[in-house]
Amino acid sequence: MTTTDVVVIGGGQAGLAAGYHLRRQNLDFVVLDAQSTAGGAWQHTWNSLRLFSPAAFSSLPGRLMPPEPGQEYPGAAHVVGYLSDYEQRYGLPVHRPVTVRSVHRDGTRLRAETDAGHWSARAVVSATGTWWRPFLPAVPGQETFTGRQLHTTGYRRPSDFAGQHVVVVGGGNSGAQITADLSGHGGIDLTWVTQRPPRLLADDIDGRALFDAATARRRALDEGLTDTGGVASLGDIVAVPPVRTARDAGLLKAQPMFTALTEDGVEWPDGTRARAASVIWCTGFRPALSHLAPLGLRGRRGHIATRGTRATDEPRLHLLGYGDWTGPASATLIGVGRPARDAAREIAALLG
Repeated sequence: MTTTDVVVIGGGQAGLAAGYHLRRQNLDFVVLDAQSTAGGAWQHTWNSLRLFSPAAFSSLPGRLMPPEPGQEYPGAAHVVGYLSDYEQRYGLPVHRPVTVRSVHRDGTRLRAETDAGHWSARAVVSATGTWWRPFLPAVPGQETFTGRQLHTTGYRRPSDFAGQHVVVVGGGNSGAQITADLSGHGGIDLTWVTQRPPRLLADDIDGRALFDAATARRRALDEGLTDTGGVASLGDIVAVPPVRTARDAGLLKAQPMFTALTEDGVEWPDGTRARAASVIWCTGFRPALSHLAPLGLRGRRGHIATRGTRATDEPRLHLLGYGDWTGPASATLIGVGRPARDAAREIAALLG
Protein backbone atom coordinates (compact mmCIF):
# COMPACT_ATOMS: atom_id res chain seq x y z
CA MET A 1 0.00 0.00 0.00
CA THR A 2 1.28 3.45 -0.94
CA THR A 3 0.96 6.27 1.61
CA THR A 4 0.62 9.98 0.96
CA ASP A 5 -0.94 13.06 2.52
CA VAL A 6 -3.71 13.52 -0.05
CA VAL A 7 -5.25 11.42 -2.81
CA VAL A 8 -7.03 13.38 -5.55
CA ILE A 9 -9.46 11.21 -7.50
CA GLY A 10 -9.85 12.44 -11.07
CA GLY A 11 -7.34 14.12 -13.38
CA GLY A 12 -9.64 16.48 -15.26
CA GLN A 13 -9.84 20.24 -14.72
CA ALA A 14 -10.97 19.99 -11.07
CA GLY A 15 -8.30 17.46 -10.15
CA LEU A 16 -5.56 19.54 -11.76
CA ALA A 17 -6.73 22.70 -10.00
CA ALA A 18 -6.66 20.79 -6.71
CA GLY A 19 -3.16 19.56 -7.48
CA TYR A 20 -1.94 23.08 -8.23
CA HIS A 21 -3.12 24.39 -4.85
CA LEU A 22 -2.02 21.31 -2.88
CA ARG A 23 1.46 21.86 -4.32
CA ARG A 24 1.36 25.47 -3.11
CA GLN A 25 0.52 24.14 0.37
CA ASN A 26 3.63 21.90 0.23
CA LEU A 27 1.57 18.76 0.70
CA ASP A 28 2.49 15.31 -0.56
CA PHE A 29 -0.24 14.12 -2.93
CA VAL A 30 -1.11 11.99 -5.95
CA VAL A 31 -3.76 12.43 -8.64
CA LEU A 32 -5.38 9.16 -9.73
CA ASP A 33 -7.03 9.42 -13.15
CA ALA A 34 -9.07 6.68 -14.81
CA GLN A 35 -8.39 8.05 -18.30
CA SER A 36 -5.43 6.80 -20.33
CA THR A 37 -4.52 10.31 -21.54
CA ALA A 38 -4.77 13.87 -20.24
CA GLY A 39 -7.79 16.07 -20.84
CA GLY A 40 -10.56 14.67 -18.66
CA ALA A 41 -14.03 14.62 -20.18
CA TRP A 42 -13.05 17.18 -22.83
CA GLN A 43 -11.43 14.44 -24.91
CA HIS A 44 -14.79 12.66 -25.24
CA THR A 45 -17.09 15.49 -26.36
CA TRP A 46 -18.64 16.09 -29.78
CA ASN A 47 -16.38 17.51 -32.46
CA SER A 48 -17.90 20.98 -32.79
CA LEU A 49 -18.16 21.76 -29.06
CA ARG A 50 -16.78 25.16 -28.07
CA LEU A 51 -16.35 26.94 -24.74
CA PHE A 52 -18.77 29.63 -23.62
CA SER A 53 -15.95 32.11 -22.95
CA PRO A 54 -12.76 33.36 -24.61
CA ALA A 55 -9.58 31.51 -23.65
CA ALA A 56 -8.37 34.14 -21.17
CA PHE A 57 -11.59 33.68 -19.17
CA SER A 58 -11.45 29.87 -19.27
CA SER A 59 -8.22 29.28 -17.39
CA LEU A 60 -7.12 27.21 -14.42
CA PRO A 61 -5.16 28.89 -11.60
CA GLY A 62 -1.64 29.98 -12.42
CA ARG A 63 -1.71 29.50 -16.18
CA LEU A 64 -3.76 31.46 -18.72
CA MET A 65 -5.19 29.41 -21.55
CA PRO A 66 -3.63 30.65 -24.79
CA PRO A 67 -6.11 31.68 -27.49
CA GLU A 68 -6.94 29.26 -30.26
CA PRO A 69 -5.84 30.85 -33.56
CA GLY A 70 -8.78 32.19 -35.50
CA GLN A 71 -11.35 31.35 -32.82
CA GLU A 72 -12.93 33.57 -30.18
CA TYR A 73 -14.25 30.57 -28.25
CA PRO A 74 -11.78 27.64 -28.06
CA GLY A 75 -12.83 24.14 -29.08
CA ALA A 76 -12.64 20.98 -27.00
CA ALA A 77 -9.39 19.79 -28.63
CA HIS A 78 -7.73 23.09 -27.67
CA VAL A 79 -8.86 22.57 -24.06
CA VAL A 80 -7.40 19.05 -24.05
CA GLY A 81 -4.05 20.43 -25.19
CA TYR A 82 -4.17 23.12 -22.52
CA LEU A 83 -4.91 20.62 -19.74
CA SER A 84 -2.13 18.32 -20.91
CA ASP A 85 0.32 21.22 -20.93
CA TYR A 86 -0.93 22.38 -17.53
CA GLU A 87 -0.19 19.14 -15.69
CA GLN A 88 3.24 18.89 -17.36
CA ARG A 89 4.12 22.53 -16.66
CA TYR A 90 3.51 22.08 -12.93
CA GLY A 91 4.84 18.52 -12.76
CA LEU A 92 1.65 17.26 -11.17
CA PRO A 93 1.95 13.61 -10.02
CA VAL A 94 -0.85 12.15 -12.14
CA HIS A 95 -1.07 8.35 -12.28
CA ARG A 96 -3.08 6.92 -15.19
CA PRO A 97 -4.94 4.90 -16.06
CA VAL A 98 -5.92 4.18 -12.46
CA THR A 99 -9.58 3.58 -11.57
CA VAL A 100 -10.54 4.19 -7.94
CA ARG A 101 -13.13 1.58 -7.06
CA SER A 102 -13.87 2.59 -3.48
CA VAL A 103 -12.80 4.78 -0.56
CA HIS A 104 -12.89 3.41 3.01
CA ARG A 105 -12.19 4.70 6.49
CA ASP A 106 -9.04 3.11 7.85
CA GLY A 107 -8.48 4.39 11.36
CA THR A 108 -7.09 7.91 11.19
CA ARG A 109 -6.67 7.63 7.42
CA LEU A 110 -8.72 7.01 4.30
CA ARG A 111 -7.93 4.11 1.97
CA ALA A 112 -8.49 4.38 -1.78
CA GLU A 113 -8.78 0.95 -3.38
CA THR A 114 -7.98 0.92 -7.10
CA ASP A 115 -7.33 -1.45 -9.98
CA ALA A 116 -3.63 -0.67 -9.52
CA GLY A 117 -3.23 -1.16 -5.77
CA HIS A 118 -4.27 0.75 -2.66
CA TRP A 119 -3.35 4.27 -1.51
CA SER A 120 -3.55 5.36 2.12
CA ALA A 121 -4.10 9.08 2.67
CA ARG A 122 -4.81 11.55 5.44
CA ALA A 123 -7.33 13.31 3.19
CA VAL A 124 -9.09 12.68 -0.13
CA VAL A 125 -10.32 15.09 -2.80
CA SER A 126 -12.98 13.57 -5.04
CA ALA A 127 -12.98 15.34 -8.42
CA THR A 128 -14.62 12.79 -10.74
CA GLY A 129 -17.23 15.19 -12.16
CA THR A 130 -20.46 14.12 -13.83
CA TRP A 131 -19.64 13.15 -17.44
CA TRP A 132 -19.28 9.49 -16.49
CA ARG A 133 -22.82 9.28 -15.13
CA PRO A 134 -25.25 10.43 -17.86
CA PHE A 135 -28.92 10.70 -16.91
CA LEU A 136 -31.68 9.28 -19.11
CA PRO A 137 -35.29 9.84 -18.02
CA ALA A 138 -37.75 6.95 -17.99
CA VAL A 139 -40.20 7.34 -20.87
CA PRO A 140 -42.91 4.84 -21.88
CA GLY A 141 -41.98 2.86 -24.96
CA GLN A 142 -38.21 2.96 -24.57
CA GLU A 143 -38.04 -0.83 -24.72
CA THR A 144 -40.09 -1.08 -27.91
CA PHE A 145 -38.38 1.70 -29.89
CA THR A 146 -36.36 0.03 -32.64
CA GLY A 147 -34.14 2.99 -33.49
CA ARG A 148 -30.95 4.17 -31.85
CA GLN A 149 -30.92 5.93 -28.49
CA LEU A 150 -27.84 7.74 -27.27
CA HIS A 151 -26.95 10.33 -24.67
CA THR A 152 -25.01 13.55 -25.21
CA THR A 153 -21.90 11.56 -24.30
CA GLY A 154 -22.32 9.40 -27.42
CA TYR A 155 -22.78 12.21 -29.95
CA ARG A 156 -19.81 13.12 -32.17
CA ARG A 157 -20.77 14.54 -35.61
CA PRO A 158 -23.76 15.19 -37.89
CA SER A 159 -22.49 12.83 -40.61
CA ASP A 160 -23.30 9.90 -38.32
CA PHE A 161 -26.99 10.72 -38.85
CA ALA A 162 -27.06 11.46 -42.58
CA GLY A 163 -30.44 10.67 -44.13
CA GLN A 164 -32.09 10.02 -40.76
CA HIS A 165 -35.05 11.36 -38.83
CA VAL A 166 -33.47 12.56 -35.54
CA VAL A 167 -35.16 13.73 -32.34
CA VAL A 168 -33.02 15.78 -29.93
CA VAL A 169 -34.34 15.95 -26.35
CA GLY A 170 -33.31 18.72 -23.94
CA GLY A 171 -33.58 22.48 -23.53
CA GLY A 172 -30.14 23.19 -22.12
CA ASN A 173 -26.84 24.06 -23.74
CA SER A 174 -26.10 20.56 -25.01
CA GLY A 175 -29.54 20.19 -26.58
CA ALA A 176 -29.32 23.57 -28.32
CA GLN A 177 -25.74 23.09 -29.52
CA ILE A 178 -26.34 19.60 -30.89
CA THR A 179 -29.56 20.77 -32.56
CA ALA A 180 -27.63 23.63 -34.14
CA ASP A 181 -24.89 21.23 -35.22
CA LEU A 182 -27.37 18.87 -36.91
CA SER A 183 -29.56 21.59 -38.42
CA GLY A 184 -26.83 22.85 -40.69
CA HIS A 185 -26.55 19.57 -42.60
CA GLY A 186 -28.89 18.60 -45.41
CA GLY A 187 -30.46 15.18 -45.43
CA ILE A 188 -31.26 15.18 -41.71
CA ASP A 189 -34.91 15.51 -40.70
CA LEU A 190 -34.68 17.10 -37.26
CA THR A 191 -37.08 17.59 -34.35
CA TRP A 192 -36.00 19.37 -31.15
CA VAL A 193 -38.17 18.80 -28.06
CA THR A 194 -37.94 20.53 -24.67
CA GLN A 195 -39.85 20.38 -21.38
CA ARG A 196 -40.47 24.13 -21.54
CA PRO A 197 -39.88 26.79 -24.18
CA PRO A 198 -36.10 27.22 -24.56
CA ARG A 199 -34.62 30.33 -22.98
CA LEU A 200 -31.59 31.72 -24.80
CA LEU A 201 -29.44 34.20 -22.94
CA ALA A 202 -28.73 37.58 -24.49
CA ASP A 203 -26.05 37.45 -27.16
CA ASP A 204 -23.57 39.44 -25.06
CA ILE A 205 -23.71 37.05 -22.09
CA ASP A 206 -21.04 34.37 -22.02
CA GLY A 207 -19.19 32.35 -19.41
CA ARG A 208 -17.70 35.42 -17.75
CA ALA A 209 -21.13 36.80 -16.87
CA LEU A 210 -22.36 33.37 -15.81
CA PHE A 211 -19.46 32.97 -13.40
CA ASP A 212 -20.16 36.40 -11.91
CA ALA A 213 -23.87 35.54 -11.53
CA ALA A 214 -23.12 32.23 -9.81
CA THR A 215 -20.61 33.89 -7.47
CA ALA A 216 -23.04 36.69 -6.56
CA ARG A 217 -25.77 34.16 -5.77
CA ARG A 218 -23.47 32.12 -3.54
CA ARG A 219 -22.37 35.25 -1.70
CA ALA A 220 -25.97 36.38 -1.18
CA LEU A 221 -27.01 32.98 0.19
CA ASP A 222 -23.99 32.83 2.51
CA GLU A 223 -24.86 36.28 3.88
CA GLY A 224 -28.55 35.45 4.36
CA LEU A 225 -29.66 37.88 1.65
CA THR A 226 -32.35 37.43 -0.99
CA ASP A 227 -31.58 34.70 -3.52
CA THR A 228 -30.50 36.42 -6.74
CA GLY A 229 -31.47 33.43 -8.85
CA GLY A 230 -27.96 33.10 -10.22
CA VAL A 231 -27.48 31.72 -13.72
CA ALA A 232 -31.01 30.30 -13.89
CA SER A 233 -32.45 33.82 -13.68
CA LEU A 234 -30.70 34.75 -16.93
CA GLY A 235 -31.75 31.80 -19.09
CA ASP A 236 -30.83 28.23 -19.93
CA ILE A 237 -28.82 28.44 -23.16
CA VAL A 238 -25.69 30.45 -23.92
CA ALA A 239 -26.01 31.90 -27.43
CA VAL A 240 -22.60 30.79 -28.70
CA PRO A 241 -21.99 31.59 -32.40
CA PRO A 242 -23.31 28.27 -33.86
CA VAL A 243 -26.48 28.57 -31.77
CA ARG A 244 -26.97 32.19 -32.85
CA THR A 245 -26.51 31.21 -36.49
CA ALA A 246 -29.11 28.44 -36.25
CA ARG A 247 -31.49 30.71 -34.34
CA ASP A 248 -31.20 33.53 -36.86
CA ALA A 249 -31.84 31.07 -39.68
CA GLY A 250 -35.06 29.95 -37.98
CA LEU A 251 -33.72 26.45 -37.30
CA LEU A 252 -34.05 26.42 -33.50
CA LYS A 253 -37.77 25.79 -33.16
CA ALA A 254 -38.56 23.51 -30.25
CA GLN A 255 -41.59 21.25 -29.88
CA PRO A 256 -43.12 20.31 -26.50
CA MET A 257 -41.83 17.13 -24.89
CA PHE A 258 -43.38 13.94 -26.22
CA THR A 259 -45.01 11.49 -23.81
CA ALA A 260 -43.94 8.15 -25.30
CA LEU A 261 -41.64 6.42 -27.72
CA THR A 262 -43.26 4.25 -30.37
CA GLU A 263 -41.70 1.45 -32.37
CA ASP A 264 -40.49 3.88 -35.02
CA GLY A 265 -40.62 7.31 -33.40
CA VAL A 266 -42.26 9.49 -30.75
CA GLU A 267 -45.82 10.38 -29.77
CA TRP A 268 -47.35 13.49 -28.13
CA PRO A 269 -50.38 13.57 -25.78
CA ASP A 270 -52.81 14.44 -28.59
CA GLY A 271 -51.78 11.38 -30.59
CA THR A 272 -49.53 13.23 -33.01
CA ARG A 273 -46.54 11.16 -34.05
CA ALA A 274 -43.15 11.76 -35.65
CA ARG A 275 -40.82 9.17 -37.09
CA ALA A 276 -37.32 8.86 -35.69
CA ALA A 277 -34.36 6.66 -36.53
CA SER A 278 -32.37 8.13 -33.60
CA VAL A 279 -33.16 9.88 -30.32
CA ILE A 280 -30.38 11.93 -28.71
CA TRP A 281 -31.00 12.48 -25.00
CA CYS A 282 -29.39 15.78 -23.93
CA THR A 283 -30.82 15.34 -20.45
CA GLY A 284 -27.91 16.06 -18.16
CA PHE A 285 -25.78 14.19 -15.70
CA ARG A 286 -25.54 13.11 -12.09
CA PRO A 287 -22.45 13.27 -9.84
CA ALA A 288 -20.17 10.25 -10.28
CA LEU A 289 -19.81 9.30 -6.62
CA SER A 290 -20.14 5.51 -6.49
CA HIS A 291 -16.55 5.18 -5.28
CA LEU A 292 -17.55 6.99 -2.06
CA ALA A 293 -20.43 4.63 -1.23
CA PRO A 294 -18.52 2.76 1.56
CA LEU A 295 -18.37 6.04 3.52
CA GLY A 296 -22.18 6.13 3.81
CA LEU A 297 -22.44 9.88 3.22
CA ARG A 298 -24.97 10.24 0.42
CA GLY A 299 -28.29 11.85 1.27
CA ARG A 300 -31.33 12.94 -0.69
CA ARG A 301 -30.93 13.27 -4.48
CA GLY A 302 -27.59 11.47 -4.23
CA HIS A 303 -25.67 14.47 -2.95
CA ILE A 304 -23.23 14.39 -0.09
CA ALA A 305 -23.82 17.20 2.42
CA THR A 306 -20.98 19.70 2.25
CA ARG A 307 -19.84 22.90 3.83
CA GLY A 308 -17.95 24.55 1.03
CA THR A 309 -16.14 21.59 -0.50
CA ARG A 310 -15.74 19.63 2.75
CA ALA A 311 -18.09 16.74 3.50
CA THR A 312 -19.90 17.70 6.69
CA ASP A 313 -19.83 14.15 8.08
CA GLU A 314 -16.28 13.30 7.00
CA PRO A 315 -13.87 16.23 7.37
CA ARG A 316 -11.08 14.33 5.62
CA LEU A 317 -13.08 14.31 2.37
CA HIS A 318 -13.51 17.22 -0.05
CA LEU A 319 -15.67 17.22 -3.18
CA LEU A 320 -14.64 19.46 -6.04
CA GLY A 321 -16.11 20.34 -9.41
CA TYR A 322 -19.62 18.86 -9.20
CA GLY A 323 -21.54 22.12 -9.58
CA ASP A 324 -22.72 24.96 -7.38
CA TRP A 325 -23.20 22.69 -4.35
CA THR A 326 -19.41 22.31 -4.15
CA GLY A 327 -18.56 25.91 -5.09
CA PRO A 328 -19.99 28.57 -7.42
CA ALA A 329 -19.52 27.46 -11.04
CA SER A 330 -17.08 24.79 -9.81
CA ALA A 331 -17.87 22.57 -12.81
CA THR A 332 -16.26 25.16 -15.12
CA LEU A 333 -12.65 25.89 -15.94
CA ILE A 334 -12.77 29.45 -14.61
CA GLY A 335 -14.88 28.59 -11.60
CA VAL A 336 -13.00 25.62 -10.13
CA GLY A 337 -9.89 27.54 -9.06
CA ARG A 338 -11.36 29.27 -6.01
CA PRO A 339 -12.97 26.20 -4.38
CA ALA A 340 -9.80 24.21 -5.17
CA ARG A 341 -7.76 26.82 -3.33
CA ASP A 342 -10.14 26.77 -0.36
CA ALA A 343 -10.10 22.97 -0.23
CA ALA A 344 -6.29 22.85 -0.25
CA ARG A 345 -6.13 25.41 2.56
CA GLU A 346 -8.62 23.48 4.69
CA ILE A 347 -6.75 20.25 4.12
CA ALA A 348 -3.44 21.87 5.07
CA ALA A 349 -5.03 23.20 8.27
CA LEU A 350 -6.53 19.78 9.05
CA LEU A 351 -3.21 18.01 8.60
CA GLY A 352 -1.41 20.62 10.68
